[in-house]
Amino acid sequence: SAPASRSGMTPIRACLARLLHRHGKRVRVFKFGPDYLDPQILERGSKAPVVQLDLWMAGEEWCKQQIYRAVTEGKADFVLVEGAMGLYDGDDCSADLAAKFGIPVALVIDVCAMAQTAAAIAVGLRNYRDDFDMVGVIANKCGSNYHGQLVRDALPDDLPLWAALKRDESIELPERHLGLVQPSEQKEDWIESRLESGADLLEEAGILPFVDTLKPVQFMSQQIPAVCPDALLGKTIAIARADAFSFTYTANITLLQDMGAKICYFSPIRDDSIPTEATAVWLPGGYPELHAKVLSENESMISSLKQFHEDGKPILAECGGFLYCMDTLIDLEGNSFRMAGLIQGTGTMTGKVGIGMQTAPLPEGKVRAHAHHKSKSSNTPEPYSHGIRQRSTYPGEAVYREGSLSATYLHLFFASNAEAVAKLFSG
Repeated sequence: SAPASRSGMTPIRACLARLLHRHGKRVRVFKFGPDYLDPQILERGSKAPVVQLDLWMAGEEWCKQQIYRAVTEGKADFVLVEGAMGLYDGDDCSADLAAKFGIPVALVIDVCAMAQTAAAIAVGLRNYRDDFDMVGVIANKCGSNYHGQLVRDALPDDLPLWAALKRDESIELPERHLGLVQPSEQKEDWIESRLESGADLLEEAGILPFVDTLKPVQFMSQQIPAVCPDALLGKTIAIARADAFSFTYTANITLLQDMGAKICYFSPIRDDSIPTEATAVWLPGGYPELHAKVLSENESMISSLKQFHEDGKPILAECGGFLYCMDTLIDLEGNSFRMAGLIQGTGTMTGKVGIGMQTAPLPEGKVRAHAHHKSKSSNTPEPYSHGIRQRSTYPGEAVYREGSLSATYLHLFFASNAEAVAKLFSG
């Protein structure tokens, strides 16, 4: 974890996973909180799927079961969990997960503008609660060896400095308006070189002897019964997968398969039609605003999607998928593009962030979800409902039902109500 976002948690966790993998260890990485971009980097580092854990959206028992399965079915030697924001941020924070599951915490601190104060921050965060163990500190962006030594000398003996990492542009990852740039948009050797360089830095910094001192954490099977088995048997769900549509929870796809659905993928950018075997379509979030021109010009795909909608087959459109389904999308430069027109409205990119945990009231039932967008919709029809915010009575994101189309800015977490999700995709 870290005192705050942008401390370097993702590249350090990904590079540590790569280092352990390089030493012959099977590594599974989990991302705490609702995040779609960081897991893509973490998957490259660990060379294994990354599952998001969230105590509010998924529940404690479900989260425990995912880690248990990683160790038993995935035969993982090491399990790494990347925290979200600051260690104590949120009603269900990273510290809560560490305390509930007995997971030791290594604190990553960006020390570029401090020295001994980093030790004070680390000790303060450790002592703020006594229900979990903080086992070490990683000082990121040190200016020199001497800078790292200042941090090391200021820390108490029972909170050692695991690694002092110098500033190094060769391992930094670019960001944009919603977070890290997706690795699929970079050349393969570009992301690989950063992961390997970062693994080298961690090994040279001497982190492995500290990792080897960690004691095993015991996870017992939660004996969670199969959720709605065969509820989607005979159904084939086509999922849009491209740089424009990539914000998916791994656990969502796994659940659909566990309920009997077959999964196929298509690209609204490159393909000319919905797969013929599809009985339902899922348009997840992503970056349609960066690909608006080519999406608009793929008239064959738009016609196929419209016909699919007219035939009354279920479509779930989340965030970027929702933008794609409206009449018009105005991109970051103010350019206007015609979209699929399944639902009346205009999507406009803005600088304002829509973010937060909400429950989506669907006709099929309530599903927990998360919002994260920098756009707004206008001239849309009357919504079916609004999201129920976790900490406020103010109406959340609009939820639309236009024929067989369910559309919203919210990203649904399917396991929070598998029965409702099965009904949604069954039509």
